[in-house]
Amino acid sequence: MTVESPCNQICQLMADTGLCAGCHRTLAEIAEWSRLNAGEKLRVLAAVRERKALQTRVIFRHQE
Repeated sequence: MTVESPCNQICQLMADTGLCAGCHRTLAEIAEWSRLNAGEKLRVLAAVRERKALQTRVIFRHQE
């Protein structure tokens, strides 16, 4: 099973969160990606989805 990288070529670490602005991974997750097995990659992707959802909720609250 091949799990595609979430990298979208917007590579910039956000100082306030330590996450990549493009893919929402930590520097450690980015560095380790090629060595992770499929299950580990899926866990990273699940964490990325949670981070994106949290960021969306925070942005939405600031707009209210």
